[in-house]
Amino acid sequence: MAQAKKVSIGIDIGGTNTVFGFVDLECNCLFEGSITTTDYEDFDDFLKALSSEIEKVKKSIPHQVEIAGIGIGAPNGNYYAGTIEHAPNLKWKGVIPFIQSFKKYYDVPMILTNDANAAAIGEMIYGSARGMKNFIVVTLGTGLGSGIVVNGDLVYGADGFAGEMGHTFAGEVGSRKCGCGKHDCLETYASATGIKRTAFELMCSMNNPSKLRDYSFNQVTSKMIYDAAKDGDAIALAAFEKTGRILGARLADAVAYYRPEAILLFGGFAM
Repeated sequence: MAQAKKVSIGIDIGGTNTVFGFVDLECNCLFEGSITTTDYEDFDDFLKALSSEIEKVKKSIPHQVEIAGIGIGAPNGNYYAGTIEHAPNLKWKGVIPFIQSFKKYYDVPMILTNDANAAAIGEMIYGSARGMKNFIVVTLGTGLGSGIVVNGDLVYGADGFAGEMGHTFAGEVGSRKCGCGKHDCLETYASATGIKRTAFELMCSMNNPSKLRDYSFNQVTSKMIYDAAKDGDAIALAAFEKTGRILGARLADAVAYYRPEAILLFGGFAM
């Protein structure tokens, strides 16, 4: 009987979707799957669905595999405690003991960290930041995450939550309430949800025709705004101009603080 192939599972918990992949020791992603994060009001139901989908994909692999470990990237993930804490873009509130709870399904070594920190580690070892010791990864999706590497080490701070650029002041006073409870955080402008808010504000202040006017707020997506901008839609173009200006100014601040070799932009909104 052939020896089981050792693999690790990488899990990326996003505000909209959770994706995972089976990765071998040579860092090849063998198989992957996903579930919709927003489908589960209850955290235990989410874990049950996630483990069920992982097992479903595992059974589809044509050869036997042994899960050697699991790495999780999550919004407001605390590397020190293995918890997700007060994540503004997730339905589960408070402190979620993710690793403790997931051990009920998989008794293997697990590490959890902020999703942008996980992206930074991946880029430092395998991606565009190979050979770099000082760089910043910014993930643009439902919100804005960031992973900051200084002298080859991730910046975690005293409590595990250092480097959260998404919840710094955007430099705009628009009284936009953030999911974290503060107002005018950077992610309320520079994110998929932020650009929607900008587009609808502009539709109130500009008279230009726009195909976006035919849809409600809940119907519009950042992809629709992007497609409209490519077609020359004045509202969409103005929304991207404002978003880029705000994000660019805050990244310029980060350059002054950290003097990075590079800033890497990731996430569905950045593609």
